[in-house]
Amino acid sequence: MLTNSYLCRQNKGSCRFDRDTHQITLKTEAATLANGGPQSWQQEAARPVDYNDGEHSNLLTKEFSSHHRATPFFFCKQFIFNIMFSGIIEEFATIVAIHQDRDNIDFTLRCSFVDELGIDQSVAHNGVCLTVVRIENGTYTVTAMKETLERSNLGLLKVGDKVNVERSMLMNGRLDGHIVQGHVDETACCTAVEDANGSTYFTFEYKEDKEMARNGYFTVDKGSVTVNGVSLTVCNPTQNTFQVAIIPYTFEHTNFCDIHVGSVVNLEFDIIGKYIARLQQLA
Repeated sequence: MLTNSYLCRQNKGSCRFDRDTHQITLKTEAATLANGGPQSWQQEAARPVDYNDGEHSNLLTKEFSSHHRATPFFFCKQFIFNIMFSGIIEEFATIVAIHQDRDNIDFTLRCSFVDELGIDQSVAHNGVCLTVVRIENGTYTVTAMKETLERSNLGLLKVGDKVNVERSMLMNGRLDGHIVQGHVDETACCTAVEDANGSTYFTFEYKEDKEMARNGYFTVDKGSVTVNGVSLTVCNPTQNTFQVAIIPYTFEHTNFCDIHVGSVVNLEFDIIGKYIARLQQLA
């Protein structure tokens, strides 16, 4: 049984990658590699992966945008695993320090699972996928570059603010929310908060842009949208507004408890809608 790891089988061998610690364990009698033919491996204890050493031919690297130095892909005949999220927030982390480094900002945060993190691990912060670059004294640090700061609400954060956090999901786990990439599309402003006799309705408005809408950046009734990293169901969408209904548990365990009229939130529109829009353009 796997917990917090991916398992890739090649003939009689196996390659186990732990997504929480970024360690790899190889065990095989003889493995046939896609580009190298038969090769014998000895069993090894779990150890940190060096993505750039070229040692593991079944472990590829790929340059990413602001928040990834490299992202692991495992080719196992039919499957390709890439980092993604589900929009189910684990908890909120608290910002304990902010440091400006030229156009970048380093955020240092504290949460309950710091000891389980590893350097280079991907964690979504208010829906923005960022890479852990330092861990010390019960805190961890991530870096956001200029484009990320301009496209999201991270540049508005202050020391003491709560940030929704989610580690990348397991490929052998349940997708309890929806497919979330951790690539924020734009921000929206909260325009109304209404009590619904137990739950709370939030209304958000984003910039009306017909070109973006043609590219799939819109909401549909009962469709999915990510708000500050939270996977939610859309209600009453218009050309540039929509509502979401927040149950008490979500309100208490995410930073929706701090959202009020005028608050700026991060939006990621459903990736499926973007692909459909793109296919229609290419048809």
